[in-house]
Amino acid sequence: MNADKTKYTVISRDQNAGRIHSIKTYNSSFQGVEEFRYLGTTVTHQNSIQEEIKTRLKSGKACYHSLRNILSSRLLSKNLKTKIYRTIILPVVLYGCETWSTMREERRLREFENRVLRRIFGPRREEVTGEWRKLHNEELNDLYSSPNIVRVIKSRRMRWEEHVARMGGEERRIQDIGGET
Repeated sequence: MNADKTKYTVISRDQNAGRIHSIKTYNSSFQGVEEFRYLGTTVTHQNSIQEEIKTRLKSGKACYHSLRNILSSRLLSKNLKTKIYRTIILPVVLYGCETWSTMREERRLREFENRVLRRIFGPRREEVTGEWRKLHNEELNDLYSSPNIVRVIKSRRMRWEEHVARMGGEERRIQDIGGET
């Protein structure tokens, strides 16, 4: 264990529990932090998921901006562009979404998805005036045949909850180091 790289946090909903102190053992000192990255997920001292969602959206926006020219291209079909969105951008945003409680962040997730879909489907020309305008949210929902990002998150959470429920109770077995149950 590298004492210089090792950090810790106290996870609690109590505001005072996350106070940053140092832990000293023998001749090493471990720094306390309010948040850290673990296996690609942001863990905060208050166990808040909002920071993780912000980080995921930031990564998704970076991915979106790197593909912006492809998504705007007239050489690719809209069907191919939506496949690119579903296979490249969406997995970046939805990594670990099975554990999110998204009620507060649904609007931001939908805004992100609508921004990408507006790039894919482009503007619409008004028949009467001939002016170009952005697509409305309802029009985007009609054009995008797949479930929206919030529905995808909720379905993944349900699938994960079913998986955990199958593991629960007396059926759960913990393997020891030797691999036997």
